[in-house]
Amino acid sequence: MRSSYEEQFVSIEAVLENLRDVDYIANRQMAMTVYLACRLGKPILVEGPAGVGKTELAKATAACLQLPLIRLQCYEGLDESKALYEWKYGKQLLYTQLLKDKMDDIITRGNGFKTAMDKLHQYDDIFFSWPFLEPRPLLKALQAKDGCVLLIDEIDKSDDEFEAFLLEILSDFQVSVPEIGTVEAVTKPLVFLTSNNTRELSEALKRRCLHLYIPFPEAALEREIIRRRVPDISVELAHQVVHFIQDVRKLDLKKVPSISETIDWARVLMILHAEILNPALVRETLNIFIKFEDDVGVVAEKVHHLTAMAVK
Repeated sequence: MRSSYEEQFVSIEAVLENLRDVDYIANRQMAMTVYLACRLGKPILVEGPAGVGKTELAKATAACLQLPLIRLQCYEGLDESKALYEWKYGKQLLYTQLLKDKMDDIITRGNGFKTAMDKLHQYDDIFFSWPFLEPRPLLKALQAKDGCVLLIDEIDKSDDEFEAFLLEILSDFQVSVPEIGTVEAVTKPLVFLTSNNTRELSEALKRRCLHLYIPFPEAALEREIIRRRVPDISVELAHQVVHFIQDVRKLDLKKVPSISETIDWARVLMILHAEILNPALVRETLNIFIKFEDDVGVVAEKVHHLTAMAVK
């Protein structure tokens, strides 16, 4: 029986076309990985520099499939209670007060303390049952009846312990809740994990995933992305913007401009009614795509040369 993912993504070309329909320009390698993940039921580990479209790939896939996107943002110190579930302590306290009032009533009517305690013990398990459980992203994804896209964003920022905790979910799409038991996925989610390579991930995690590395795009692909995201930009200006940014990425910088920052710069140029690049305009807008002051100095020194190369 085909999953809803397979019905939508019947071929690699269908993945490319569907992603393009939601304004995500993918290459064939990206489309193939998504296609195979749907067929194999395996998570995708997407690595690459910040700002190249890793998170956007998960969002675009969810949009294509018309499924909810459930996102878990990772950070140092993230634990099960924030990722999987928490108990509704306020509701438990309220229920405790109701039981206390009930027990007081039983004692007042002369039924005795033992009778009251026997009554109370009948409710022991209720405090740790589904009505008192607050699902967090991972549990929500397993409970999604019609499936979902689960985005575990920046997994490299989490601790080794949390990474190890994920292995059961990524292998069997189930998780153990001590007070309730094993919870299995109603419909397997399509899982994306993203990493900026700030630390090495374990072999066990990588073994459970299909691997996809997204580099900075080639000039032709980046021009297509710019024209799709900034439709009013002229072909000439789009060519100049991409040429300039691609040359800037070759410099020795703390942080090179991402695709999202290229898009931001193109939008700023349109707001400023720019028709072509010139050194003065570039210098005034460097802060849009250069985020460190030392890097601004490096690029500023070469603005005339870089601009001349871009507009020739």
